[in-house]
Amino acid sequence: SLLMKRKLFLYNFKNLRFAKGRRETYLCYVVKRRDSATSCSLDFGYLRNQMGCHVEVLFLRYIAAWDLDPGRCYRITWFTSWSPCYDCAQHVANFLRSYPNLTLRIFTARLYFCEDRKAEPEGLRRLHKAGAQIAIMTFKDFFYCWNTFVENREQTFKGWEGLRENSVHLSRKLRRILLPLYEVDDLRDAFKTLGL
Repeated sequence: SLLMKRKLFLYNFKNLRFAKGRRETYLCYVVKRRDSATSCSLDFGYLRNQMGCHVEVLFLRYIAAWDLDPGRCYRITWFTSWSPCYDCAQHVANFLRSYPNLTLRIFTARLYFCEDRKAEPEGLRRLHKAGAQIAIMTFKDFFYCWNTFVENREQTFKGWEGLRENSVHLSRKLRRILLPLYEVDDLRDAFKTLGL
């Protein structure tokens, strides 16, 4: 099925601050081609990690096989249960540099950071610098995914307790990660001056 089961979506995309046991990454995608002022949907669906291969790399292999027309503009939108790890962020950044006619927007439910390595923030910064737009999913994004990618049987999406608060918390965290380092230093200096 092109559509995800309701329980699968709700379990994997819940934007918990501590998402124990959620080891798989799910990626819902929409691919559009821009023709002047209009856009044309080409494909949509969802993927998940496969044994030994992260979902972002699976998607890159999938889209590379399309043999995209370099004379046309394409926009890809991802909704992911976890943000990319450092290695996947590098792969995606390199891919974007190879396809200047392609734009990528990533909306993620949760930020992924490995316990033993803290390279993930740097990976997200490099991905952002390569042109990817990265944001945390809000109620509106979960609602869109529910209506687009989930076998919802006409049931209306109902947010869970803490959805908005967790989105705000994660958005602030992502913003701090993506801030240019000089802005972070300026903020630290300002806090020192204020005695905070």
